[in-house]
Amino acid sequence: MTKTRHVKKIFQKNSALARGRRLLHVGFFLFLLGFIGISSLFLYYAKDLPRPERLNEIAFAQPTRIYDRTGEVLLYELFGEEKREFAPLAKIPQHLKEAILTTEDRYFYKHFGLDWRGIGRSVLKNLRLRDPAQFVGGSTISQQLVRSILLSREKTVPRKIKEIILTLELERRYSKDEILEFYLNQIPLGSTVYGVGAASRFYFGKPVAELSLAESAVIAALIQAPSYYSPYGSHTEELLSRKDYVLNSMNLLEYITEEQATEAQNQALAFQDPGLSIKAPHFVLYIVDQLLKTYGEEFLRESGLKVYTTLNWRLQEKAEEIVTAVAERNVVFDANNAALVALDPATGEILAMVGSKDWFSQSYPEGCVPGQTCLFDPKVNVATYRIGRQPGSAFKPFAYVTAFAKGYDDTTTVVDEETNFGVWGEKEYIPHNYDEKFRGTVTLRQALAQSLNIPSIKVLLNLAGLQESIATAHDMGITTLQDPSRYGPSIVLGGGEVKLLDITSAYGVFATGGKRAPPLSIMRIVSEGGTTIQENVNTLISVLSKEATDMVTSILSDNEARTPIFGANSLLYFPNKLVAVKTGTTQDFRDGWVVGYSPNALVTGVWVGNNDNSPMNKEPGIVVAGPIWRQFMDYALSVITP
Repeated sequence: MTKTRHVKKIFQKNSALARGRRLLHVGFFLFLLGFIGISSLFLYYAKDLPRPERLNEIAFAQPTRIYDRTGEVLLYELFGEEKREFAPLAKIPQHLKEAILTTEDRYFYKHFGLDWRGIGRSVLKNLRLRDPAQFVGGSTISQQLVRSILLSREKTVPRKIKEIILTLELERRYSKDEILEFYLNQIPLGSTVYGVGAASRFYFGKPVAELSLAESAVIAALIQAPSYYSPYGSHTEELLSRKDYVLNSMNLLEYITEEQATEAQNQALAFQDPGLSIKAPHFVLYIVDQLLKTYGEEFLRESGLKVYTTLNWRLQEKAEEIVTAVAERNVVFDANNAALVALDPATGEILAMVGSKDWFSQSYPEGCVPGQTCLFDPKVNVATYRIGRQPGSAFKPFAYVTAFAKGYDDTTTVVDEETNFGVWGEKEYIPHNYDEKFRGTVTLRQALAQSLNIPSIKVLLNLAGLQESIATAHDMGITTLQDPSRYGPSIVLGGGEVKLLDITSAYGVFATGGKRAPPLSIMRIVSEGGTTIQENVNTLISVLSKEATDMVTSILSDNEARTPIFGANSLLYFPNKLVAVKTGTTQDFRDGWVVGYSPNALVTGVWVGNNDNSPMNKEPGIVVAGPIWRQFMDYALSVITP
């Protein structure tokens, strides 16, 4: 019995050893297959690695072309006419190299091409985001170099495998300094700018060796999204904020001291004239922002898209001419800037957009630093700027149309007299009319046509309703009044901020008899091969009754009703055309407005003032904005209507 047990144990032991050997053989065989497979992949992809000199060439860019509505006027080539200037690593300032290593790959000199810490961080971020469109990367400088030169933009597993293999081979063949030099000379730093040498010349007009610490931080800040952060676009503040982030990060990594970081953050930066070949620049950059959000910079750089916009080039040219000429005359009124937007109210198509009196100007007021608060900043698009401006009495029609929608009409009366509207905020609210006069009982037609303040507040509070009027403005296209509880009766006098594009579009609802067409700027986008990949057509949305909006149009076009305030032959009067119009002037004369329309034909809004919100010299909207609006409307209506 004992011997049988002993023989059985020996048999089991031998069987276990045999199984172990088989598993070892299988494991070795699988390892060998994996090694052969990986080696084959490595050899297959590594053969595509170029000679060192090819690493100074970016993949051929297919510029995105932006046209007017006819397709005959080229407004701008995005990623066209590449600018390059080779800079040897020895000529690149140490603080520029350190700024870029800080933002792009702080472990560059410690890893072998792949940074598992960065990959891990990106995986964790992506897991939290749960939105494929917002996935973030953990790419090293070596990976970025391989991806930008050798690989397509497709997001596939084979492409990622190829990227890893080519990155490892790149690191094996070249030194870290060589890789960094390749990278610094090919990285995109603007729509046409590649490499730090070209960027230094393009943005600051100097050799890369002469860049200051602050200027180096700007170039490092651009890498993440060069078109978005462009100092010549609408996001200069964001660029300067990211520049400060770069400097703070360099301090944390002990590349620079806290004192050096603070000094660089406070340094005034002077960006040179870009000399870009661009038409309708504020409008084009508004288009570029939309394209970047939808398609991303890499796709736009490589795809050769044709973008057909809604812009009417004839109207745009005339608008720029008028705005520049009148705005220069307005300087005597301490009004240093102006903007204009014109739309087709039936379609929402933006026909003209002038975001400042002269985008190309380099004549900043004394003491002004581009990207900071100035009397006049040519690159800021006031028409779409994220911080709105107070519209003054141009807001009144939103309260009146709300009252008309409730059943009141132009014969309804209110009393124009000194009125205490109670405590709003921290003090009693006792407003006055513009001319400091009281008229007693007036009709709503008289009150709106003559822009009387006290009757308008009574319409807001007693007939229309404060919250209802704000809701009406929102429905019509005003996007800035997000917290109605913040506003009191002064909102009907322009106490809430609006964007010029928004209020112009909202007046389009009056022009169409109650139907809204949101602003539209891109008609269609065509691929390099001729396939339409995006086509936009607005669907009109009914937001108000025709009766209510037609009542506003009747009042705002009633020259007799407004004559007591504006005179019989003001800039607002069109003897042979139906044109409705409203002026606006804010408290302390900080903003002057005129917004008006010809029903179903054209709506135009004009703003005049100063970028830093400083007051003008006590001139109302009709004086500073009226001439721009009238000259443009005269021309536009002669062009677009019989």
